[in-house]
Amino acid sequence: MTMSTPSEQLSNVAGPDPVQIAPRTWWVGQHLTNDHFQCHVYLIEHGESSVLIDPGGLLTIDEVGRKVQMIVDLDQIKWIICHHQDPDITASLVRLDSLVTRPDAAVVTHWRAAALLKHYGLRLPFWLVDEHDWTLDLGDRVLDFVFTPYLHFPGAFTTFDRTSAVLFSSDIFGGFTDDDELYAKDMSYFEAMRPFHEHYMPSRDILAHGLEDIERLPIRLIAPQHGKLIPAPLVSPIVQKLKNLDCGLYLMVHRDTDIRRLSEMNGLLQRAIHRLVLTRDFREVALALLDAARSVFPAQALEFYTTDADGSAVHFNPKNRYHGGPAVVPAEWKELLHAVRDDRGSVPFVASGWPEPAIGMALFSPEMSAASGVAILRLSKPVRLHEATTAALAQLSVPLEVALEREILLRSVELERERFQELAMKDPLTGLYNRRAVKEMLKRLFAMQDRGDISPITLTAFDIDHFKRVNDTYGHESGDLVLKAVASVINERAREGDLAARVGGEEFSLFHVSSHSETTDLLAERIRSEVEALSFEQAQDLRVTISAGVATRMTSESLEHLSARADAALYEAKEKGRNRTVRV
Repeated sequence: MTMSTPSEQLSNVAGPDPVQIAPRTWWVGQHLTNDHFQCHVYLIEHGESSVLIDPGGLLTIDEVGRKVQMIVDLDQIKWIICHHQDPDITASLVRLDSLVTRPDAAVVTHWRAAALLKHYGLRLPFWLVDEHDWTLDLGDRVLDFVFTPYLHFPGAFTTFDRTSAVLFSSDIFGGFTDDDELYAKDMSYFEAMRPFHEHYMPSRDILAHGLEDIERLPIRLIAPQHGKLIPAPLVSPIVQKLKNLDCGLYLMVHRDTDIRRLSEMNGLLQRAIHRLVLTRDFREVALALLDAARSVFPAQALEFYTTDADGSAVHFNPKNRYHGGPAVVPAEWKELLHAVRDDRGSVPFVASGWPEPAIGMALFSPEMSAASGVAILRLSKPVRLHEATTAALAQLSVPLEVALEREILLRSVELERERFQELAMKDPLTGLYNRRAVKEMLKRLFAMQDRGDISPITLTAFDIDHFKRVNDTYGHESGDLVLKAVASVINERAREGDLAARVGGEEFSLFHVSSHSETTDLLAERIRSEVEALSFEQAQDLRVTISAGVATRMTSESLEHLSARADAALYEAKEKGRNRTVRV
């Protein structure tokens, strides 16, 4: 027999003869008619140390034995690898136990599988991968065993042949197949893998953990126990898709075992969550959820009832483009709006007894035990709810709850937006503008000055003298009173159109437009003198003074440069004894 070329390999089918998949590496299984759960058997041809991998069950052992003997004698098989203990790969051991007679032959497996396989009463001994540093040296060929716990068995592992770079992956990368082609041709094969892994593997985290060590290997070909062989170009993209696959489908239900239906339900849930993450627009989310529901139900419309912050009913539906509007909740939905989360935390829903077919789901906020809203899926005809669809709808309630709660929050935010904007622009203690707000406003004023539309802008920088002493002597509460009093003087003296701001701890700025420097200097002095005259009932001996630095903006001068000049004048006022005004 001659080895096939890569292009010929991709057209090979599970026929009557062995198929060489890599140098001295063979597929020796049997295709069973009308069986979506095909089980592959592999042979590493290595003289007196040949290896049989996952030998199969009693249904295929005769055909497997025939194909093996087309390549090597049975007495040349020294190692029989069993990746786990299930009968589809190990039941044939009771026959091989008498066919492989050499005294040094052994079954290669993990101790956890051996604890069960011993009940076959085999003559063949066990060679445990966990007791041999997870490596089997065949002489000029080395097999590495990669531990993949709980995929799908606590002691599960895979086998990597360093020479051929083939990964014999056991259940990982398996799939349900309807034909006898051995090789996956493109990424469409992933859809055959999806339901297999979603129901067979316990969770996404466990699957991702097992894939971490696998994806470090220089794999040229994946040879799974079930499904199709995966050539090198597909290995990396399939690994990445598997790492993001939700598993543990049977956790969704108690009795329903229809794998394809469970997979469809899981896909519905994932599409809903994906859209919720991608967009904040409630209409887009609602329409995406409706499209997802249509893959399972004869859905016509999705709408919501909830209550606003003031307790009034709000209706989100296609007619108001999901913007929400006032409504009277129909009697048939009021019961759901008053539903109580049951002890298991599931979401109750009903699906009959209304004027038209519909499914209603009570929606809960995370911190509430009573319903905060109801989602209504209107149908074109009645449906019978299987346990799988019931469970999927219950899980679908989570993105529905998040979407509705987020929309209510956004509505509240929109109503308060102007108030929040004002708060964001103002210093909470003094009520003056903050540095960031003034900076934005000055961009427009500076542009107007540069065009000659307004007179020059003058900046007066104020600083409370010895403010630290005020805090240290009278306490921070008195210090806050001083800050508010000084801010009040500045704000009262500012004209309409001036910008008064608190730009630091005890620092204030006043921007005003004037063509006369004498006017701005007089304004600064008036503010200084009024601050000096302040008195405080809480501390009658407390006296406060401020220093001021004045600078008038030149054409095209930046705010940073103007502020630096005003600060220099303020520094000079401090150096000359404080409680004075200096212009530059």
